[in-house]
Amino acid sequence: MSDVFTVDASVFVSAFTPSEPARSESKGFLSRIRHSSSTMLIVPTLVVVEIAAAIGRGQGKPDLGYAFAMEIGHFIGTTFVPLDNDLAEAATKIAAAHRLRGSDAVYVAVARRFDAVLVTLDAEQARRAEAVVPVRSPTSS
Repeated sequence: MSDVFTVDASVFVSAFTPSEPARSESKGFLSRIRHSSSTMLIVPTLVVVEIAAAIGRGQGKPDLGYAFAMEIGHFIGTTFVPLDNDLAEAATKIAAAHRLRGSDAVYVAVARRFDAVLVTLDAEQARRAEAVVPVRSPTSS
């Protein structure tokens, strides 16, 4: 695997949640990224917040959500992109033009800025983002 990926929080949460239908595929995809020295993972800093919130709220385990979110920083080749004014403006334009939710547009803006493939389990995000960046599901490997 020799690629650049922007991975949406939905994939991380799926990999960590036993009841998620795509858990096995998400976990396998993230494992391949984590153990590949030729793959880059470029994500907005927003991913950490979204993961902690989803696990903390969804599983009622805020400490676990926080710990898992922080673990992402240990992925080999991970670059975190802060939401600065330029990225916010790009995401705003993408959100308006493609009718994306705000956080979804941030992931798309990051993927576009770094010529990355957006990996998501969010069908609406995938459908609307494919006009801007290449999109795939962790299950399509």
